[in-house]
Amino acid sequence: MHELVQDYYGRTLQSSADLRTSACCDASAPPPALRPVLGRIHPEVLARYYGCGLVSPPLLEGCRVLDLGCGSGRDVYALAQLVGERGEVVGVDMTAEQLAVARRHEDYHREAFGFARSNVRFLEGYIERLGELGLEDASFDVIVSNCVINLCPDKAAVLREVFRLLRRGGEFYFSDVYADRRVPAAVRDDPVLYGECLGGALYWNDFLALARAAGFADPRLVEDRPLAATDPALAAKLGDVRFFSATWRLFRIDGLESACEDFGQAVVYRGTLPEQATRFVLDKRHGFDAGRVVPVSGNTWRMLHDSRLRPHFDFIGSFERHYGRFTAEGPAMPFDTAARGTVTDNPAPTTMPAPVPATLGSAARKSCC
Repeated sequence: MHELVQDYYGRTLQSSADLRTSACCDASAPPPALRPVLGRIHPEVLARYYGCGLVSPPLLEGCRVLDLGCGSGRDVYALAQLVGERGEVVGVDMTAEQLAVARRHEDYHREAFGFARSNVRFLEGYIERLGELGLEDASFDVIVSNCVINLCPDKAAVLREVFRLLRRGGEFYFSDVYADRRVPAAVRDDPVLYGECLGGALYWNDFLALARAAGFADPRLVEDRPLAATDPALAAKLGDVRFFSATWRLFRIDGLESACEDFGQAVVYRGTLPEQATRFVLDKRHGFDAGRVVPVSGNTWRMLHDSRLRPHFDFIGSFERHYGRFTAEGPAMPFDTAARGTVTDNPAPTTMPAPVPATLGSAARKSCC
């Protein structure tokens, strides 16, 4: 599978226009704050971007960030601007042709960003074996990945390596393609479907089990969108399997439990995060209006209190008394099958308008860039 992926992304694909589906494409428009960031990235780097989400969590200034499967470096160069000259972004990829593009434009980006020195590094290697690259334990504040883990044969090893490399309080913020069931062998073994990020997609519940086994007790879904197959030949190969592009955040925080427990705690968002002055969204089920007291579970309390988000919240309560489960069990499947929405801890949730569903057929190829 490594050789298949290296050949597909190193030689078969020369730009995102060569993709035969839109699974490896981010169909959403970037938020206004990121448009000038992406506008400073070299056109050749942008042309060879194959991500399916936006891996840009808030509060990255001064952070050390690792990008798994960085490809030609689009996300590395975007994150390099957000961490600033005091921060660092390390990109890892196993495809030499992709890394050659990324390295070729390092000086271009340093000058475009106005930095005295480059704050990026690119390493060639496998993200299942990051220890071979000399990356030290607990040495990164944030780790990101964009539509790459599905391409890895040993996904459990990737998650274990991520947990090892994250500092306490750090997070893994990543986008990938998932399935509503275990992908059948006919799909998994098809070279094109595997290269197009479908054959290696994890069943969402298997992903949750692997994440928890690696040490991430409470994975949080940030957003998701359904991927619809419009090409008849492609749809016939996929059968009844439904695919989703989803973004998750996993925190390395001591004391997180596998279920949300109630300790009578609450938080108040101070409204001090840039670009989110009136409302901060932690994940798909947790949003916080500035100045409002919001009851939260022990896990949510810890994610806000024991991470870089702490200065932006006031905290009420402790862990001295337990009141049982905080919420009932969630839905059978966490993804929306039609429209995107935001469900919050607040009594009156804010719902975002539904986007046009992304498609896997040729009609959607122009949205890749």
